Amino acid sequence: MDDKQRQIIDQAIVIADEQGIAAVSMRAVGQRLGLSPMAIYPYVGSKDALLDGVVERLLGELLTAAPGAGGWQDRLRAVSAAVRALARRHPGAYPLIMARPGATAETRRLDDLISDILGGAGVPAAEVPRLERLLSTLLLGFANSEVNGRFGAGPAAGDWDAEFAADLDDEIRLIEQIIDRAGPT
Repeated sequence: MDDKQRQIIDQAIVIADEQGIAAVSMRAVGQRLGLSPMAIYPYVGSKDALLDGVVERLLGELLTAAPGAGGWQDRLRAVSAAVRALARRHPGAYPLIMARPGATAETRRLDDLISDILGGAGVPAAEVPRLERLLSTLLLGFANSEVNGRFGAGPAAGDWDAEFAADLDDEIRLIEQIIDRAGPT
């Protein structure tokens, strides 16, 4: 990605975080950069490509922050924390991760990271795709619900943290049961 593409995507993220995804347009991004909307097209191609670029950028930020060391439970908790931190840093742009098709390279990298964690835990290969989808739904969906207000006034942020930790612990126990049923590999 060249500098101009990076600037365009950065401004799209700022607009989304300030005003919501619906406010992101080629015109709005161009105005932020002092350019006409047509001047942006050679760098991003289309509004869809711009939104895909935002998703790529956000997930790239997430994957850079997610540590790869420790036991599988620690790695899973670290990825989970990175997802929620990303959503909190970019509350307006984050919902794009849920709204755009999962066909970008970074989306596949996130899927692969979770699948690698599960495989490293000893989850049978046939179970990994299903559990990856289950975990991705929990991680991405919980964070999305937090930032878009789906949970409403509810408990204080600390309580959401406790609820998320309990949900993740439940998922970890489920994974451990699947590993135990599969026996030694």
